[in-house]
Amino acid sequence: MKTLYYSHPDFLLHDTGTGHPECADRLRSIAKALAAPEFSSLIRVSPPLGTEQQIRLIHPQCYIDDIRAAIPEQGEHYMDYDTVVSPGSEQAAFRAVGAVCDAVDQVMTGKADNAFCAIRPPGHHAEPASAMGFCLFNNVAIAAEFARRHYHLERLAIVDFDVHHGNGTQAAFFNQPYVLYASSHQMPYYPGTGYPTETGIGNIINVPLAAGDSGVEFRQKYNAIILPALRSFKPELLLVSAGFDAHRDDPLAAIMLAEDDFRWITKELMDIADCCCGGKIISALEGGYNLNALAASVAVHVKTLMGLERSYQ
Repeated sequence: MKTLYYSHPDFLLHDTGTGHPECADRLRSIAKALAAPEFSSLIRVSPPLGTEQQIRLIHPQCYIDDIRAAIPEQGEHYMDYDTVVSPGSEQAAFRAVGAVCDAVDQVMTGKADNAFCAIRPPGHHAEPASAMGFCLFNNVAIAAEFARRHYHLERLAIVDFDVHHGNGTQAAFFNQPYVLYASSHQMPYYPGTGYPTETGIGNIINVPLAAGDSGVEFRQKYNAIILPALRSFKPELLLVSAGFDAHRDDPLAAIMLAEDDFRWITKELMDIADCCCGGKIISALEGGYNLNALAASVAVHVKTLMGLERSYQ
């Protein structure tokens, strides 16, 4: 199994300030975990910078210009009450877009089986014309539209297991039949979207979880709702908004998942990808704010993508 791991020092330059949960230490903890000998066969990739043309697949030029204009020469600037930019943020955000688009190229041309992009800033809250929730550009949405246009795909699926609803991804594809967007998330909770009644044109599936729900409820709802919908949709590429803040130790939410639940959902998504699209999966980091839990969860996720834990039950 050829699994790509995208990382770059530019992602550490996005400085969100002292005490902000979406910090550079998140990626340092992941890098330390993935430096273990068991990851020796992981193919490590330094991504290119993304382009404005790629970003314009989802975001208008005026929004890109606004992001650039907001970047301070020093210190931090708040786009909203929790979304921060600093002098290194533009480079990091463009590099994140470059990572997911390069992953699309590598996976779609058969040079790799799947990919995990350890990127920041995250993306799934970024709406086409609005930064929010720590997010500037919607990385996974851009990757989906890039894949559709460059590889003439008719069916793409995005599965989002971050504990927060991906309002930005939903907004990008709310009336687009070629994308199935399926999200599990704590509700009621930030950002206040993601009700089951939000269905787009039948291509949006929202599966709320209640505070205190564990892996039992998580697996039941995926087995009952999201996984059958994916099988029926038969995607030609599966993209994952991989947030690990539904972990029981995460400080920003109250869902009680453990590492094995992330292994389980990764395996289930791989099984569907094997049946529908030759195993083509691209996973991009979203949330996860307890450093130890994040590192352990990403390690299990990546080991499963590599085929090292897939047979474990």
